[in-house]
Amino acid sequence: MFEVARLAGVSHQTVSRVINNSPDVSDATRAKVEKAIAQLGYRRSNSARALASQRSRTVGLIACSIDYYGPISTLASIETGVRHHDMFLSVVIVPEEEFIRQGFDSAARSLNEQDVDALVFIAPTDATLLAALRMETVVPRVIITSTHGAITVEEAKALSGAKSPVVFLGMDQWTATHEVVQMLYDLGHRDTLYLNGPSNWRDATTRRLAWEHYCGKLGMATRALDVDSWEAKDAYRVVTTLLDEKRSAGEALPTAIVAANDNQAAAAMRALHEHGLRIPQDVSVVGFDDIPSADNLYPPLTTVHPRFRQVGVLATECLLALLGEAEAPKFDRTEHGTGLVTAELVRRDSVGLASR
Repeated sequence: MFEVARLAGVSHQTVSRVINNSPDVSDATRAKVEKAIAQLGYRRSNSARALASQRSRTVGLIACSIDYYGPISTLASIETGVRHHDMFLSVVIVPEEEFIRQGFDSAARSLNEQDVDALVFIAPTDATLLAALRMETVVPRVIITSTHGAITVEEAKALSGAKSPVVFLGMDQWTATHEVVQMLYDLGHRDTLYLNGPSNWRDATTRRLAWEHYCGKLGMATRALDVDSWEAKDAYRVVTTLLDEKRSAGEALPTAIVAANDNQAAAAMRALHEHGLRIPQDVSVVGFDDIPSADNLYPPLTTVHPRFRQVGVLATECLLALLGEAEAPKFDRTEHGTGLVTAELVRRDSVGLASR
């Protein structure tokens, strides 16, 4: 930096201001400094900055599987937000088969060795939620998870004994599911089918519990099919079997099928088409996630649009607040100790009036 200052004929403080994009530098001076930087091939040393500031300007993120639309959208948003604030994001992906404490601990050790300033966890299961809380660290944590599971967020926090600051963040899936139930009820649907997601995922548990709760309040009959997977092929197999059984027995079909995600909903639509059933005239279909292809299915899929990118934005703002660099953000709602982002019901042509 001193060499750049000598070549440009300015103080090293002025060079620092240019490097940090301070507005308190004239255009002419900025041009001289940038020319000197280019001539000398100067680049900032993050190690030197860390020694001077006691901050690495690095955030560690542990994501448990990014095979699905939600986690990868959230991760991308966090990376953009962190980079916008002149920080770095160091990412460790824990495969689904390693959703155990050992896998988390190994990832956490590697990030601790980088002296990260804070940690973000995308924790979709009870096991990963507990592992994120039990991790030995003194840096602040932001944990992105769902409100319901085998244990509540409050119970998990009490069990963990976590000592460093922790913020919980997630999507308001409970309210969104209520809107789905109310929409179908208002359209005359009284006999419905629900496709469960994987039982170890907190998102699947939250959606299922909300579905059963509001169906019960409205007196809407429902039956749950255990797909126990987010994959389309598994939902297709389960729905095809049910349709074959109903046809063989001469039994009436439910007037609506609600799936725990859009992959399952697309599979249900395929099975209905193959059995000569019309959507929505015979059976309405609803999904969850609003994946990019949802509006191009036949017919376009009614689904819930979770604002995954907004979750990433709020996660970044929570990090900055925990590090004392910003005010704490405001959430749409706070329930079960978790700051929530609103999800939007998007109605398309796959839903109509009940056929019977």
